[in-house]
This record gives sequence, C-alpha cells and structure tokens, in this order.
Amino acid sequence: MTLKAYLWGLKFATLLSFVALLSVVWFFDPYREGWIGLVLFYLSVLFFFSGIFATMLTAGRRRAAESEEVLFINVGMSFRQGVLLALLVVALLLLQSFRVLVWWDGLLVVAGILLAELYFLTR
Repeated sequence: MTLKAYLWGLKFATLLSFVALLSVVWFFDPYREGWIGLVLFYLSVLFFFSGIFATMLTAGRRRAAESEEVLFINVGMSFRQGVLLALLVVALLLLQSFRVLVWWDGLLVVAGILLAELYFLTR
C-alpha cells in the first residue's frame, strides 16, 4: 500500500467516525439508553480522535521527513501515538463524567500514557 492510499484511507475512516460520533450524539439519550449509549459514545470519540491525531502527526512528520521512505517507516509510530493521545482524551472524559477529574488525576493519566509510549519506543 502506498503512503497516499494509507492517508486517504485514514482520512475516510476519520470522516466515518465523525459521522458516527454525530449520529450517537444526535440519536442516543444516555439517560434512556443506559450503558450501551455511553459505550458507543466513547468508542466513537476514541476512533474520531485517533484518526485526527494520527493524521496530524503524520502531516507533521511529512514536513520534517527527508524522503518518503523515512516517512513511511514513521507512519506506524504516528498511528500508535494518535491512538495513545485518543486514549488520553477518552480517559479524561471518563474521569470527568464520574466527577473525579482533578489536576493530579489528569497528570497520572498523562504519566501513564507517557510510560506506555516509552515502553513502545524502547521495545
């Protein structure tokens, strides 16, 4: 698969996840649907932000890369970091929905995401 095809697929999947997020927000009432509506909401937020962050990180690496080969090697890293950043957003949203988000809990979540990224970088 070429880099251009990968980026178009990523943008298309991000657009689909944005439509899914809008439909979940528009059609589901979290008080009436229960936990299924909340799971669908958080999954659609995770997929949408994963696509957004992966696209942004790939675009940033594209500007800094010397060649297409170097960029194609770093696409997997951009996708992984995009998913980790999306997990950070979802974790912070979950903590806020339970009304337990304070600054030190947010820092602990950020530290956990950073430790996960350091694990992947050293492996």
